[in-house]
Amino acid sequence: MKLIIGNKAYSSWSLRGWLACKQSGLPFEEVVVPLYDENWDKTREGAEFAPSSGKVPILWDDDAVVWDSLAIVEYLNDKTGNTLFWPEAPSARAMARSMAAEMHSSFTALRRKHSMNIRQVYPASAPDQDVLQDLARIMELWAQARARFGGEGEFLFGTFGAVDIMFAPVVTRLVTYSLPAPRFAQAYMLAVLQHPFMQDWIAGAQAEDWVIEQFESPITA
Repeated sequence: MKLIIGNKAYSSWSLRGWLACKQSGLPFEEVVVPLYDENWDKTREGAEFAPSSGKVPILWDDDAVVWDSLAIVEYLNDKTGNTLFWPEAPSARAMARSMAAEMHSSFTALRRKHSMNIRQVYPASAPDQDVLQDLARIMELWAQARARFGGEGEFLFGTFGAVDIMFAPVVTRLVTYSLPAPRFAQAYMLAVLQHPFMQDWIAGAQAEDWVIEQFESPITA
């Protein structure tokens, strides 16, 4: 398999696709393509990007191609026997899938105004009301998952899985912008950040030379 991703410091959807590949345990080649550099327009016109219309991440597996982070999760879930990504119990799995889908389609204010930048930590400032609404919903989801299905584990459904993969860039945003989070959420966030896969990604982000100025301000409207 070959996974094409964008800059590790900034590309939240790339992080999700990469975590899914790591979670699968399957070998894959990682190709990092700098976003928005002088070659970006030409790069995204290449044949490897055609199925996704130039978007990352995109996963190639022989002649199979998957170009959406949640679709990559599902593809790898099928490929690994349906045991590594979703909770086993039907009620937990139903909630986990719903949460992952909501993350995939929602929280646009948080994503738009607080773009991912793993290399920065900005001083706290009052979030906009629409961002606070997104954060309240996220905390509600996290609390419900932890209370119902977290058990003795550190993650939303006990063990690390698809939902944690989908929310991992949210965790980094909360840290980067010093956004408010209750105590239970802080414990969960720490578990995500200390996961070996996340530590590898963060180290890669810190080692990158590329800087995208549009993502280097505390608030990106």
